[in-house]
Amino acid sequence: MVKFELFYGAMRSGNPLKHLSRQQEFLDLFVSLPLDDLAAKKAGKIRSNLAALGTPIGPDDLPIAAIAIVNNLTLVTHNTREFERVSELRVEDWQV
Repeated sequence: MVKFELFYGAMRSGNPLKHLSRQQEFLDLFVSLPLDDLAAKKAGKIRSNLAALGTPIGPDDLPIAAIAIVNNLTLVTHNTREFERVSELRVEDWQV
């Protein structure tokens, strides 16, 4: 999902070829984690809990949060407003 969002942004930029090339170099440094059954179940639970509280997050953000949680990872994002609603998710904003 993160890669999808990054590719979408690059393709909408003023210079898609340049941004896609630089982005791919950056993404090659990381391993992609799957939305497996455990993460999908966690995403469903997060969505249900947040809906009951009346504080949902975006559908693209649900699997991102769930994958981070089930893999015991900290999510690094500037979009802290949405992700901080997920109580068991560790979130850090590294933007300077």
